[in-house]
Amino acid sequence: MADDNTSFAGRKIFFIHPSVFTQNEIISELAQQEHEVYIAKDEDKLKKVLKKYPDSFVFASIDETLSSAKWETWIRSVMGDEDTKEIKIGVLSNTNNEEARKLFLNTLKVQCGFIPVKLEKSRVIKTLSDILTAAGAKGRRKYIRADTRGETMTTINVPNNSTYTTGEIRDISVVGLSCVFAQDPELGKNSLLSDIQIKLQSALLKAEAIVFGSRMDGEEKVYVLVFSQKTDPSVKTKIKTYIQKNLQAKMDTELK
Repeated sequence: MADDNTSFAGRKIFFIHPSVFTQNEIISELAQQEHEVYIAKDEDKLKKVLKKYPDSFVFASIDETLSSAKWETWIRSVMGDEDTKEIKIGVLSNTNNEEARKLFLNTLKVQCGFIPVKLEKSRVIKTLSDILTAAGAKGRRKYIRADTRGETMTTINVPNNSTYTTGEIRDISVVGLSCVFAQDPELGKNSLLSDIQIKLQSALLKAEAIVFGSRMDGEEKVYVLVFSQKTDPSVKTKIKTYIQKNLQAKMDTELK
């Protein structure tokens, strides 16, 4: 059963050995829908990580990498392990083979279905989204946030008179960010910043934000900025893409 933190933060969704199509078309779209999605390419290492996140979802691409027999063995091992028995498993397949359907749905009884990916992309995404929504994958949170502390190429420039003041982004979501500055620009609560520049690794974005407020964290003053409705939708898309890559990079470390 999910604890309070999981209920609030949502659940992790792992795709093990996804096809190129699934990786590029399906997973990226689910990330845009604010699902916390990850790619895993080693089933044994994934199983170890699943013990740390026992409320997760796993979608296995059964036509990739492993034989049908090995997929069956791996899924049985996850479902049969006391530490991972609560993991919800679904199957993705390039075919709609009746024998495979019976194996995974009737014999193994995977909870998240058998999904043919040869259906049009929008139908596959909707099917997965409906499954995840019905299972409460997002918990009570609405937006995924990435912790960017210590990342030297994650910065913000805010207009300050005739120049810009550069700060460090502490965390970011599609609705806003928090940041600190070496030199306090003294941003007033509710003030409008019409031309901020956000650098997320190689991406340079322009946005408009409102100063929601500030707080002291030790000797540092942390500002919280909320993006205005005038912020271009393409900027929000790029922020979501960055967040997915940021979280995946951290998960890759755990999957080593």
